[in-house]
Amino acid sequence: MALGKKGLGRGFESLIPTDLVAEEFDPTRKEDKKMSKLVELEITEVVRDEGQPRKNFDKAALEELASSIKEHGVLQPIVVVKQGGKYQIVAGERRWRASQLAGKTTIPAIVRTLDAQNKLELSIIENAQREDLNAIELATAYAKLKEQFNLTNEEIGKRVGKSAASVVNTMRLLKLPDEAKKAMQEHHLMEGPMRPLISLDREKVLEILPKMIDEGWSARKVEQYIAGSKPKSSAGAIKSNEYLKEEGKLAEEYGVMVKIRGRSVTFSARSDEEFKALLKKL
Repeated sequence: MALGKKGLGRGFESLIPTDLVAEEFDPTRKEDKKMSKLVELEITEVVRDEGQPRKNFDKAALEELASSIKEHGVLQPIVVVKQGGKYQIVAGERRWRASQLAGKTTIPAIVRTLDAQNKLELSIIENAQREDLNAIELATAYAKLKEQFNLTNEEIGKRVGKSAASVVNTMRLLKLPDEAKKAMQEHHLMEGPMRPLISLDREKVLEILPKMIDEGWSARKVEQYIAGSKPKSSAGAIKSNEYLKEEGKLAEEYGVMVKIRGRSVTFSARSDEEFKALLKKL
């Protein structure tokens, strides 16, 4: 499967950026290459999975994506399985619909047989349950299940024995700069101490990383260092840092992105399904 290191993904909005699913962190890339084929399919050869529950797509969002596709093309291949003389969509129906709106006659697709798709899903799940898998590889495995197998956070959690909130928090590691992700792999850095770095800019992360590696910093030590490096004279900056923990706790509890600004708390769900799940928890 001749895909670039950052070729698998666009989306998860700001919470989980799947355009950072790099092959070098993919624990099943070797199996995937054996089972998959990247091709350019005629739009007319592709059909939706009638068994998929989602049938309605936001018109404005589709038009916005279609506009992006007109300018940049389809940056993330859809995933299909061969069904008779057609190719049935496993993941990427929104991209397929938007491509039609954009007037495209072909679309990039990862083609697998149904048997290969099932085998690969099982392989990813087995890898995600391995104790020796580092956190960034685990995040990549989760993101791949979500992106290429159309699984929700809840479904991924059930398959690997984790909560949906735990799955989301692990996938958030994909927001880290490449240097941080490579350091996690090479130096076996744990998820906990890396989480506070997710919201920082690249320069700050690169400042902290060597200290974490050399001195084996805990999550608490990382948080203290970040708090100590904030401008003391800015009450707003101190207050913002003060709420990082609360945002993290709420995000873990409710499985969605959380922002605290002043006296307001904002919960952001990426899908109707997650929104409905959130409402039940509130």
